[in-house]
Amino acid sequence: MRGASESASHWSPAWRATIFALASSSLGCLLVDFYGICPMRTFAGAIFVPAMVVLGGLAVFSHLEDNGELKRAVTIGAIGGLMAAVAYDLFRLPFVFAREWGIAGVIPALDLFKVFPAFGALLLGQPIQQVHYSLAAHYLGWAYHFSNGLTIGVMYLALIGAGARRHWSWAVLLAMGLEAGMLFTPYPRVFGIPVTLRFVVVTLTAHAVFGVCLGLCVKTLSRRFPE
Repeated sequence: MRGASESASHWSPAWRATIFALASSSLGCLLVDFYGICPMRTFAGAIFVPAMVVLGGLAVFSHLEDNGELKRAVTIGAIGGLMAAVAYDLFRLPFVFAREWGIAGVIPALDLFKVFPAFGALLLGQPIQQVHYSLAAHYLGWAYHFSNGLTIGVMYLALIGAGARRHWSWAVLLAMGLEAGMLFTPYPRVFGIPVTLRFVVVTLTAHAVFGVCLGLCVKTLSRRFPE
């Protein structure tokens, strides 16, 4: 029930646009580096981390000042995004370990996790191509990967507004659209990824899995924890 608090709602289109912009700073880390605008390490420290602090602060503020609609949406989006990232990685495991598991004759072996330590290297200000990445680069790269999943979930809810009323397929469209767009950036060249038909089919399917999980999680959580 909103009642008198509706006028003080922090989930209006303007607030949603603000939340979307703050959450998109995670993906922005890579894009600004790709196009030579700003090193990823600098952007992460000056923009991305502060944006996440502001995002969390706004969620707490909305909980204290109105009906907590913004906090609820951010929380549901973040949980949905993290769960979708896990599903996304689980789908890719057979391709990554096809040789080790003896299934390379059935499933193509693709090094789909190779970019994660490279993410960490960029965040540490190290060379992107290394023979052996540090443990810190691996951990930081994986953390950044999951931050992307989390923030995409928040971006999704900011776009659709109401998770319980929107069809889950919108999340599939968002996930596949983002990946298709990334393929047209310097992303493949920077990380040495051959853009073959096989790779495109697998990565788009993986992002479809991400989208299905995100959409269904957001819808389920939105219905379970109504306003």
